[in-house]
Amino acid sequence: MIQAIVFLPLIGAIIAGLISIFGAHARNPSGDTVEHQDDAHPHGATSHSSTSINEDASVIHVTHDEPMAHDDHDHGSHAVEAPAAGSRAAELITSGLLLVAGALSWIALVDVGFLHHDVRIALFPWINSGDLQVAWSLRVDTLTAVMLVVINTVSSLVHVYSIGYMDEDPNRPRFFSYLSLFTFAMLMLVTADNLVQLFFGWEGVGLASYLLIGFWYHKPSANAAAIKAFIVNRVGDFGFALGIFAIFMLIGSTDLETIFAGAPQLTGKTIDFFGWHADALTLTCILLFMGAMGKSAQFLLHTWLPDAMEGPTPVSALIHAATMVTAGVFMVARLSPLFELAPTAQAVVMFFGATTAFFAATVGLVQNDIKRIVAYSTCSQLGYMFVAMGAGAYSVGMFHLFTHAFFKALLFLGSGSVIYAMHHEQDIRNMGGLKDRIPYTYIVMVIGTLALTGFPLTAGYFSKDAIIESAFASHNPFAFYGFLLTVVAAGLTSFYSWRLIFKTFHGEPHNQEHYEAAHEAPLWMLIPIGILAAGSLLAGFPFKELFAGHGVEEFFRDSLKMNPHIIDEMHHIPQSIAFLPTVMMALGFLVSWLFYIRRPYLPVELAKQQPLLYQFLLNKWYFDELYDLIFVRPAKWIGRFLWKIGDGYIIDGFGPDGVSARVLEVTQNVVKLQTGYLYHYAFAMLIGVAGLITWFMFGLGGQ
Repeated sequence: MIQAIVFLPLIGAIIAGLISIFGAHARNPSGDTVEHQDDAHPHGATSHSSTSINEDASVIHVTHDEPMAHDDHDHGSHAVEAPAAGSRAAELITSGLLLVAGALSWIALVDVGFLHHDVRIALFPWINSGDLQVAWSLRVDTLTAVMLVVINTVSSLVHVYSIGYMDEDPNRPRFFSYLSLFTFAMLMLVTADNLVQLFFGWEGVGLASYLLIGFWYHKPSANAAAIKAFIVNRVGDFGFALGIFAIFMLIGSTDLETIFAGAPQLTGKTIDFFGWHADALTLTCILLFMGAMGKSAQFLLHTWLPDAMEGPTPVSALIHAATMVTAGVFMVARLSPLFELAPTAQAVVMFFGATTAFFAATVGLVQNDIKRIVAYSTCSQLGYMFVAMGAGAYSVGMFHLFTHAFFKALLFLGSGSVIYAMHHEQDIRNMGGLKDRIPYTYIVMVIGTLALTGFPLTAGYFSKDAIIESAFASHNPFAFYGFLLTVVAAGLTSFYSWRLIFKTFHGEPHNQEHYEAAHEAPLWMLIPIGILAAGSLLAGFPFKELFAGHGVEEFFRDSLKMNPHIIDEMHHIPQSIAFLPTVMMALGFLVSWLFYIRRPYLPVELAKQQPLLYQFLLNKWYFDELYDLIFVRPAKWIGRFLWKIGDGYIIDGFGPDGVSARVLEVTQNVVKLQTGYLYHYAFAMLIGVAGLITWFMFGLGGQ
């Protein structure tokens, strides 16, 4: 069963990939061609004589628009490129295999989590080199089983949703192949029994995210976003790789069981790190956490996440809810036996988690792109998860990962339904009044928002409040910092979440043409968001005791190394502290209602009164500009210097343009002596003989 759960998505990816390759060849037997639209033509205004993607190919600065506008009532006025042969087969095969894997994942959760049947499956040897012995194997304990449910449930629903959302894209087989490949890479990551296999899955999700973010590769902005995600993650992955090397150096193995058994003996040991004798466990855990900072978009390495919105909306849902960003949280939980022995590293984790939760929430306050608002919400919620990890409440962090997957996937796919209805308009300033046109989408988006903000009895209420309680109860040096910033972020989250709802679904329409044409999405899209809405309501209370109550030890057993006292201390905090997140949630709602329903002129006035603060938040704390100044420009200057001076002036100057050029000049003149006439050679010989005789008569030869 476990092999089926892991490898069914890979089979789907291979089949869809083959369909894509043969379909592309059948459409373009002489090779592919790329056409770029003239910038003078606005999006959607030209005829669809080439692919719909090509329409937007050269529009670099469009940030509130997606290619492939679903202009359902204008199909007769233009020709849409025919889909690749086998598109429907690719959709149904990949979605069907993922649905089977999703169903089996729930069975595995019951079998492993409740019936205590942990599984270790050795597949085959991989690397045998001296002390480094690595085998492909599948490790399924409760922690893995929870991740299998999250990944396959969300991914299967995203696959089904994409059948409707991508219905006019001619490259659907390629898209579904990438989706399934993404899912398989994440499954390899969470089932890994050693750090090398985990790193394989880790890099696999990085590759798949690059392919999916840049799926519309005719758009320069999509290519730039994909490259940015890839490069920023390389920074974190460099630290992660160093952490793995350090563990192998200290313990002599990458096998998880061996590492966990040997970790207590590392207490007090040091590593000579450039002359600094650092505590071995602390340094190793911080390096490993660097990887999590990149993959899970934590403060300082977060800049790739909002730009990842350039990919199709289903991709955003998959990245933000089930794959990629949850990998960092899972990795810290998986290596909890190491982090529990390194309190300084836990303090670092809590500091960055709390900072991220607050930072991303402040930026989300003023964003206008519907997907970017939800993206910054993800960034903030990941910060919450790391606060729990820093407090030693690993199961609580996993609880929020579990519930967050449902309501975040719901919010992204619900946003996709809004974008679909609005002909791929993404700016909430151009929306308004849509609750009357798309009531089903409105209801599920409200459910997702209630869960995200922590409304009582929703899934988010139980998990997010538990994190804030764990921060308050923790003895981490940054415990109060973590508690304070997560409470403030709870109020900010409520404000920007309801701002999205009010600006999109309430008030007067801002684009009458799009408003009147708006309609509900097809059933392929509505059924998945309905299931996710149910999960957003029901994924909290039934699992509360298992993740954040007294059932944690029996449920997770050896898969997590919890702080032994944190759960008890969470249940004995003052009642006023426990109610504080709910109060902040209500306060955020009331301020948002006042700003966007009762007195909609207030936000404009406030932005005019505080222009510096507004621009600071609108420009995301100027991190992109700062990194451009500190890293990008110096790197480009160094590259240009090495190109022009090092390569052009020095190497070329002394090489092909210098010494070799002079040699060529000399030889070109010398060859002129070779005329091919006999009397020229006889004359030259005569001159030579005369010179030789003269030398013998009057020179050294005569003496």
